[in-house]
Amino acid sequence: MIAVPQEVRRAFRVAKRWIKAQVGLDVFVRPHSAMPLVTLGQGAGAWAVWPDNLGPESVVYSFGVGRDISFERAMIERYGLTVHAFDPTPLALEWLKSQQLPQRFHLHELGVASYDGYARFQPPTKAKFESFSMLRASGQGAPIDAPVRRFRTLAAMLGHARVDVLKMDIEGAEYTVLRDIASSGVAIGQILVEFHHRWKEVGAGRTRRAIEELAEAGFQVAGVSSSGTEYTFVAIEAPPGRNSSSPFSG
Repeated sequence: MIAVPQEVRRAFRVAKRWIKAQVGLDVFVRPHSAMPLVTLGQGAGAWAVWPDNLGPESVVYSFGVGRDISFERAMIERYGLTVHAFDPTPLALEWLKSQQLPQRFHLHELGVASYDGYARFQPPTKAKFESFSMLRASGQGAPIDAPVRRFRTLAAMLGHARVDVLKMDIEGAEYTVLRDIASSGVAIGQILVEFHHRWKEVGAGRTRRAIEELAEAGFQVAGVSSSGTEYTFVAIEAPPGRNSSSPFSG
């Protein structure tokens, strides 16, 4: 069997996404600018971040931790910053409590939502997965009820008027949460988010709207993973709407 180079596989995935986007089944976005991003973390836990101005005084919020904090560890090691991680689900908490966590890594047993209260989390759809979801209707096992807070509530609780990097992988609940975050009044330097538009419960339209709403809130697309699900948005100083070009492919 002939091994296919990784670059060829990546190009094929990108081309496949573009074709599916033409018929409304996926989202294909071009970054607004050639910002030099740095990819930190390992494997599925890797994220692209804009490194400018990150340092010991920077604050990172990480929503949805699961069993991989390679990105968070790398951010702490490289920039000496503080990470606040949020995850109320049992498999993640069990794993995290078995780890030797960095001193600047602070775990909060809370989820993020567009309201303050409790949310029902459905278990993973497969036994090998660890991620619970507020969006899905069922999973393998019994659901749990766990406390959730709005982003602005968490920032007030921790005394933060600004969050330099906000990372979010919350299994389909990102759409309502992003809308709430955009109106929170808390300054945010950049947002890293995994979209779940390929789920049957979501659809490509919701991701397209989320990207447009973030653009209106002053965030531009700085990077997109080859899988087309992980996005890096960076706050721009220009007023929303100044750059009228669309990030979507034609």
